[in-house]
Amino acid sequence: MFITPYFPRFRSAPISIPVLMPVLLCLTLALTIGTAEAQLFWKKKPAPSITINAPEPVKSLLQTHFQAPAAPLTDEFARAAFERRAHREIRELLATEGYFNPTIAVLPAPPDKPPVLEVIPGPQTLVAVISIEVKGDLAIKEPGRLARIEKLRAAWPLRTGQPFRSLMWDEAKALLLSSITSEEYPAAKIEESRAEVDAASSQARLWVTVNSGPAVRYGPLIIKGLSRYDESLIRGLAPFKTGDPYKRDELLAFQTKLQNMPQFSSAVVHIETDPVVHQAAPVEVVLSEAQTQRVSIGAGYSSNTGARGEINYTNNNLLDDAVRFNSVLRLEQKRQTLAATLDSVPNQAGRWFSLGGTAERTSIQNLDTIREKVGMGRNQLSGNTETRLAINWQREDRDPKGGVHSVNQTLALDGLLRYRSVDNPLFPRDGSVTELRVAGGSKQVLSDQDFVRTYARHQFWYPVGDRHVLFLRGELGYTFAPSRFGIPQEYLFRAGGIQSVRGYPFQSLGVQEGSAVVGGRVLATATIEYNHWVTQNWGAAIFTDIGDAADTWHRLDPVVGYGGGIRWRSPVGPLALDLARGHRDGKLRMHFSIAVAF
Repeated sequence: MFITPYFPRFRSAPISIPVLMPVLLCLTLALTIGTAEAQLFWKKKPAPSITINAPEPVKSLLQTHFQAPAAPLTDEFARAAFERRAHREIRELLATEGYFNPTIAVLPAPPDKPPVLEVIPGPQTLVAVISIEVKGDLAIKEPGRLARIEKLRAAWPLRTGQPFRSLMWDEAKALLLSSITSEEYPAAKIEESRAEVDAASSQARLWVTVNSGPAVRYGPLIIKGLSRYDESLIRGLAPFKTGDPYKRDELLAFQTKLQNMPQFSSAVVHIETDPVVHQAAPVEVVLSEAQTQRVSIGAGYSSNTGARGEINYTNNNLLDDAVRFNSVLRLEQKRQTLAATLDSVPNQAGRWFSLGGTAERTSIQNLDTIREKVGMGRNQLSGNTETRLAINWQREDRDPKGGVHSVNQTLALDGLLRYRSVDNPLFPRDGSVTELRVAGGSKQVLSDQDFVRTYARHQFWYPVGDRHVLFLRGELGYTFAPSRFGIPQEYLFRAGGIQSVRGYPFQSLGVQEGSAVVGGRVLATATIEYNHWVTQNWGAAIFTDIGDAADTWHRLDPVVGYGGGIRWRSPVGPLALDLARGHRDGKLRMHFSIAVAF
């Protein structure tokens, strides 16, 4: 016996004045910002007080870092004072780039033109000798240590024959010290560094002496700040044990893992570097516990599913066992959802287990569905890779208008692999995200139909200059099955709307059944989009989408949508407002989504 939850039915409505208000506000702000930038760009600049005459890239260096006179040099006294300052500051500036014998002069000019600051940098100083010496435990003549020293010397970036620049000199020393302190020697320090410059021969001789100090091994774990949770929770997450050699990346990974746990608002991990305790250096973990329970509400609007409101309840310490409970009630015009999940604490390998249930009602493209689902899964997050293996049972009441009403159920195995490598998870402009998913069910095990669903999606961001981003997206899906009947909609495909084929209503591309659009066994869509950021937070985009969903490959009839829109890096996340034209029917449609949490 199944008990079907009741959800109030919402009907979609045409776009009204309140819905258009945020759209008009975005357009007004974008035009205002663009006008202000244009005025700043075309604003007349004051005439320069001097003209710099120097070879590139010295000229660019001076234009960036040397301050020209604030007022024209109208008399000899002002000219002499400026020339004294120019000799002092420019010599110091050029010395950082390896020029130690420059010629600097202020040349007179006609009355109607500014004086000329002529800079001849002279020969650039090159590195002639490099000496890197190591003291301390790392200097013990043992094959492993000797090999590490040679590796450090080989990685030194400032090679003989290269220009001697102060910045590269400082960066090379910092890299050398960082490489030594990364493993076993956290207390290493540079005892001496010396750069001798022979201006006459334009050569530099470099000496660096590093003292590694003693090799450090992990000692006892000292945990502070716990009141609700047992120390075993923290100790089980440590990627090292007492007596292991110190590795900086291990400590940082341990700290990051604790910081990402919802049970804690902050976490700091520190190892004692006193040479006296180097054989068993204590590792101190200082924690600040987060609020255990939280209730939040939110509201939003999407052209896919209409206006929405939601309430969310989270408990990070259910049954006083650090089990995380999360539940949400979300009411949208075309979809209403009640869901709850239980998540265990991720272990040292980033693996955790989850148990959840969902009840959902949808009314999209004349297809009404009521779905109940329960499942359990094994999840893992390792670096940029996320995996999930789950078993889900669901029952779906499916009622297409003018079609056949049916009740389908399945017990499905579901596998997910997602690889994410982007520069910014919230506002990516460089990198990619790849997702692969395979799921299947059998008539032999609580399913109304035999099927195997396969799905692949790839998104790619490529920066073009400082203000442009090229975005590419593609997805393919195919469900192997004798028929689509008996398979819940989650394991079939529809297309259209945001993040699919814009210019067409949400999930309007699929299989026609009566007057409804239902899921088919085939999906193929793609996007090419070009974004230009006018300011740090506001941009514009042009795009073309193509794709379709159908029941078989030969019935796939890809449609095209194209248009443009506004982008906003809002405090609550990225916002996109797009106006797209569906090439098949020639209609213009607006696509918009925003969500605000309270």
